[in-house]
Amino acid sequence: MIPLDEAQRFVLGLCPPLTPVELALDDALGCVLSETVVATEQVPSFANSSMDGYAVRADDTSGAPVSLAVIGSVMAGHSLEKAVGPGEAARIMTGAPLPAGADAVCMIEETETASDGRHVVIGRALQPATFVRQPGRDVAIGDVIASAGTVLGPAHLGVLANQGALAVRVHRRPRVGVLSTGDELFSGTGPLPPGKIRDANRHTLLALLRRDGWDGVDLGIVGDDESALVESLSAAASRCDAIMTSGGVSVGDLDLVRVVLEKLSAGTMRWMQVAIRPAKPLAFGVLGDPAIPVFGLPGNPVSAMVSFELFVRPALRRLGGHRVLHRPIVSAVVDADLRREADGKLHLLRAKVSLDGPASWRVRTTGGQESHQLHSMSEANALILLPDGTGVDAGEPIDVLLIDPDRLSVDTSLVLNVPHSQREAP
Repeated sequence: MIPLDEAQRFVLGLCPPLTPVELALDDALGCVLSETVVATEQVPSFANSSMDGYAVRADDTSGAPVSLAVIGSVMAGHSLEKAVGPGEAARIMTGAPLPAGADAVCMIEETETASDGRHVVIGRALQPATFVRQPGRDVAIGDVIASAGTVLGPAHLGVLANQGALAVRVHRRPRVGVLSTGDELFSGTGPLPPGKIRDANRHTLLALLRRDGWDGVDLGIVGDDESALVESLSAAASRCDAIMTSGGVSVGDLDLVRVVLEKLSAGTMRWMQVAIRPAKPLAFGVLGDPAIPVFGLPGNPVSAMVSFELFVRPALRRLGGHRVLHRPIVSAVVDADLRREADGKLHLLRAKVSLDGPASWRVRTTGGQESHQLHSMSEANALILLPDGTGVDAGEPIDVLLIDPDRLSVDTSLVLNVPHSQREAP
């Protein structure tokens, strides 16, 4: 057996970031910027009002309350031809350009329209620039608005749009094929034929890809047929950036995935027994030119999911240009004794973690821990990292890998303060 971190290093070393592409701005959410973007326009581009009110000369308000003559109105998207002179004011709306001559805005709540309708009473003295958004206050020409390596969120896209960008250069999302293998698999409705099992892995792995924003390709099911496996994997390598198979990577007589991948990978495939439980067997190598990473995952559904979290997900994030590759790890207090036997492996227990105080995490297992027991995985939002040894006692702290942060059990009255480990890409 080899240590987990050694296996991860081997996988990541064969998964360099994909070549950057130009992508339409509205399609780039969640992608990783491949080059630093510098502002060529200032934002705001002109002085404008941050309030509905009156544009005035600040000096004219020093003896407030004062009455000023209203010379017109200026709306957002329009300008006032007249300049605001001494003793004058202009009605102004939020976002409208500040008229020439004015240097402050009095918000409408602090004004009163005079009885003649042609004057306004300003209720307080103002300083220059009051409620005025100055040019370049948000972004100045030459500012770095997004650095290479930035994961583009909605606000980043808005900032880029403010610069007039229609497209952006990013690392594209990996396109990932998912193939289930084995004569025992059955897909469809109706009673199971004798000796068959339903194909849960393909649906699970495709869903994991969608949740992380990758493009999944359903490659279907291929039985224990060497020529069919060669045909399916060769075709997938021509249209995918990575491939996942499940099943056929152990040491059984009909574990043909091993045989086929060995032939197609030109000797790059490595068959690993990783010192973890579940998900000990892992096959990994590359096919074709350019090299397409191929992950041979175990057939047991929980093992396939754990392999995805530990190996596939970090590798796909690296292909997509991400710098932070691994899930967060927190220290949590266990609710009950966790007993085990020493076997040289790190045990990953399906668990539910919750926050019951600021930075105070608790964790409990979710049920059966055999690698075929998928239901307990559906209840989990974390994996307890139980080190080799005899286990831990209730009340002791232990490291927990957060595999589904969106399903954390958090009391919203608590302050979320999550210590975490974020390893950088090599």
